[in-house]
Amino acid sequence: METGLVYAVLLDRKGSGRELSWAEVKSWQPDQGILWLHFDYDSTNTVEWLQQDSGLTATAIETLSAKTTRPCVMTVDQGLMLAMYGIERKSKPRAKDMIAIRIWAEENRIISTGRRKLLSEDDLLSRLRSGFGPRGTAALLMSLADLLVLRMCDRAEDFEEKIDDLENLLLDRGGAELSSLLVRLRKRTIVLRRYLCLQREVLGRLQQESLSWFDEHSHALLGEVNDRLQRHIDDIDAVRERAAIAQEELLSRTSDQLNSRMYVLSVVAAVFLPLSFLTGLFGINVGGIPWGQSSLGFIAFCILLVVALAGQVALFYWKKWL
Repeated sequence: METGLVYAVLLDRKGSGRELSWAEVKSWQPDQGILWLHFDYDSTNTVEWLQQDSGLTATAIETLSAKTTRPCVMTVDQGLMLAMYGIERKSKPRAKDMIAIRIWAEENRIISTGRRKLLSEDDLLSRLRSGFGPRGTAALLMSLADLLVLRMCDRAEDFEEKIDDLENLLLDRGGAELSSLLVRLRKRTIVLRRYLCLQREVLGRLQQESLSWFDEHSHALLGEVNDRLQRHIDDIDAVRERAAIAQEELLSRTSDQLNSRMYVLSVVAAVFLPLSFLTGLFGINVGGIPWGQSSLGFIAFCILLVVALAGQVALFYWKKWL
């Protein structure tokens, strides 16, 4: 990669785009089309090119080359600085799978940086190659934002399927395994919701920006993306609530089982406590023990224990403890 360049695409403003070589990038003119450059910000060549040849402000360069950043949006003259997040993998989302993409957009040029290539970028490039891509800078930003939201919201649908499965398992069985699955699901929804909310704030602020090349149609598309994002945040909240309720139900069942077992142990202990007292009392080695010299003493003591046991059982039934 020359100068840290990952790819360079020239949009013809008709929905198509073709990739350029670095030599073609250096000879680009605005009348040829919209230029989209994407760099790896970990490359030292990227920072050097941004500082020496990009013509951007120090703030824009710092944001494009920063190792870590939060989702943000700001305008400088007729340029737009934007930072958003997307999901790199198709597997369960974790914090490290949320990859930032930073974008500087002008009417005829877009410069973006990222650590790894996002699936949403591949989707957008495929649309441009097939001739069904965005036709302008604002449309490209809206398409990218839409794809980022779509990829992140796919995870929300996965979570809905997962909580359905866990609720079905809860009806069949419980246990520590199901509890750990519910905890992990809640953690993942918290991670995803955090990034979705940050993305919503960025898109909401972007709607309020006024740029000459950001037309009304793009604002309308942005509003649709933001509304869809809000709906998926609501879905994530619903999954979190369902997971919390399922976990509470599981804890309630576990508590009921523990109480039932403790009740049985308590009844057994209550039954044998007086019997143990009698056997201990009659077992002391002192004179005067009743029936100590009688050949029928053992039988008489056993009859006493049976009578005591029957009396206890009758008392428990009368008190409705059994």
